[in-house]
Amino acid sequence: MISYSTNWMGPVNTKWYEDRDIPFVMEKTSGKHLPSVEYKQFLESYSCGRIDIYGLDEQEYYAGKNEYSLSVMRTEDWNALGDWLDKLETDELMPYDLLIERFEEHYGKIRWSK
Repeated sequence: MISYSTNWMGPVNTKWYEDRDIPFVMEKTSGKHLPSVEYKQFLESYSCGRIDIYGLDEQEYYAGKNEYSLSVMRTEDWNALGDWLDKLETDELMPYDLLIERFEEHYGKIRWSK
């Protein structure tokens, strides 16, 4: 059986959000243990990374593994994809486009970053 899972890799810094004009509000830390500072609390969260694939033919794929890259999408969609993939097992490797199509049939359209 072939199994799939997400592997989170970013985005990890505020510059990515700032460069894309992601909406935010200014918040303050509590100041309980360190001096209080202001920071941007972004109103949308994004995630990206890859889909790790396990259980492939070791003669064709190194250690029986492969991966598909995933572009940046809303974190809620990322989490739903991860939950869906955790339950997915196939007899044959599902091509990337078909995998995304099947997920969107189940979940709805992925909100990709522009």
